[in-house]
Amino acid sequence: MYQRIRDLREDADKTQQEVAEAIGMWLNTYRNYEIGKREPPFDFVIALARYYNVSLDYLAGLIDDPEKLNRFEKK
Repeated sequence: MYQRIRDLREDADKTQQEVAEAIGMWLNTYRNYEIGKREPPFDFVIALARYYNVSLDYLAGLIDDPEKLNRFEKK
């Protein structure tokens, strides 16, 4: 999951600071999740899925297509 978190951020041309602020967390906490130093809690994973508009399955590495099973798509 750690690599996907980093890849999503880099693909969006965002800094760690920007993402941390957007999802309401401290930068150091975010960094620890992104490098795999700490296991991210479920609420963090949900916040990232909403922020990047991808599925939880994609973040968890269960699927490779970030668009598949997207449950957060606005209708």
